[in-house]
Amino acid sequence: MLCEGLLRRMALDVTPLRTSRDYRLLFAASGVSGFGSFITYVTIPFQVYALTDDPLLVGLLGVCELVPLLFMAFVGGALADYLDRRALVLGAEVAFTALCGVLLVNALLDRPHLWLLYLVAGLTAAIDGIQRPALEGSRRASSSPTRSRRPARSTGCGCRSPSSPPRARRGADRLDRHGLGVRGRPRHVRVLAGVPVADQGGATPPDAERPSLRSVVTGLRYARSRPELLGTYLVDINAMFFAMPQALYPFMAGRLGGPAVLGLLYAAPAVGSLLATVTSGWTGRVHRHGLMVVIAAGLWGVGIIGFGLANSLWLALLCLAFAGAADMVSGIFRMTIWNQTIPDHLRGRLAGIEMISWATGPLLGQLRSGVAARYMGIGGSVISGGILCVAGTLALAAAMPAFLRYDGRDGAAKKKTADEEWAARASTSVA
Repeated sequence: MLCEGLLRRMALDVTPLRTSRDYRLLFAASGVSGFGSFITYVTIPFQVYALTDDPLLVGLLGVCELVPLLFMAFVGGALADYLDRRALVLGAEVAFTALCGVLLVNALLDRPHLWLLYLVAGLTAAIDGIQRPALEGSRRASSSPTRSRRPARSTGCGCRSPSSPPRARRGADRLDRHGLGVRGRPRHVRVLAGVPVADQGGATPPDAERPSLRSVVTGLRYARSRPELLGTYLVDINAMFFAMPQALYPFMAGRLGGPAVLGLLYAAPAVGSLLATVTSGWTGRVHRHGLMVVIAAGLWGVGIIGFGLANSLWLALLCLAFAGAADMVSGIFRMTIWNQTIPDHLRGRLAGIEMISWATGPLLGQLRSGVAARYMGIGGSVISGGILCVAGTLALAAAMPAFLRYDGRDGAAKKKTADEEWAARASTSVA
C-alpha cells in the first residue's frame, strides 16, 4: 500500500488529456510534428559535420537560427495576442513542410549545398518565431500540463543515423534521414485543423492591442517588472549557453561508436525528460519554484560535466539522460512560474519573450561549444561548459534573492489581481 501511494503521488497528472478533446488533438498534433521536425533538427548539423568536419561551422548553425529568431519572436508574440492563433500555427506548418522538401532535394544531390543548409536553418527559426508564441498561447488556453519544450522536441531523435562513412552517403541514406521530416508535418496540420478556434484560444481576444512596437514594449516592461520572470529567463539562458553541447554530438559520436550512435546521443536527454515527466506528480506539492529551477539548472550542468568525462557510450548516455531529467524539472517549474505570473492579455507577447529566453541560450551555446572545441578539444569544451553552468547558476541565485524565494502560492494570487485590473481598465476604456 505504501508503494502504491508513493507511485500515485509521483504519477503524471493526465487530466487535460482525459477531459479535453481539443487538448488531445493539440497534444497529438504537436507530437507528430515534433517527431518529424526533430529528424531534420538532427540531420542538418550532421550533414554540416559530414561536409566540413569542423565544430565551429556546425556551431555557426546556431547563429544562423538566432538572428531571425530574435526578431520574429517579438513579432510572433504581438501577432499571437491579436490574430487567430490557430491560423498562425497552420500557416507555419505549411511553411515548415515546404522547407523540409527543400532539404530533401538538397540531400539527394551528389554534392549538397552547404549554404542552403544555413539558409533553411535560418528560415526555420524565423517561422518558429511566428508559430511558437501562438502555439504556447493555445496550449495555456487549453490548460495544458506544464513541461519544457526543449527536451520534448527530442522525442523524434531516435532515428538511426547512416553507419557508412559520412562522405560516402548517397540518395537512399539521405532519403531515409529526410523523408520522415517531410511526412511528419502534414498530419499535424490535419489534426490541428480539427481544434475549434474558440476552444483553443485562437480567436482575436476582445479589446486586443494591435501589433505594434508599443505592444512589444509593453510586454518587455512587464517582464522586467517581475523578478521571478527575469530569474527564469536568466537561469535558463546561463545553463544553455554554457552547457548545450549539441553542436559537438557528431564529434562525440565519432569517439563513442561512429555515426550509428548519433541518434542515441540526441535521444538520451529525451529519455531522461520522459522519465522526469511521468514521475512529476511530486512537483505539485513543491511551492519554492525559484529554488527548484536553480537546483535543476545546476544539476543539468553536473550531467553535462559527466558527459564530457565519459569514456564509454553507456556512461555518456546515462549522463545525458540525467541532464535531460534535470532540464525537464527546471522546465516544469519555469512554466508554472510563467503561468502564475503572466496576465492572460499578455500571454502571446510574453510567450515570444519566453521563446527568446529558452532559444537564445542553446543557439549561442552551440557557437560557444564550437569555438571552445577549436582551442580546448571536444571534451574540454563540454567539461568547461558544464563547470561554467554550475558557477553561473550559483552566481545568479545569489544575485536574485527574490527569485530564489518565489512561492507559487503567492504568484497565483498576484496573477489574478493583475488580470482583474486589466479587465477593469479595458471595460473603462470601452465605456
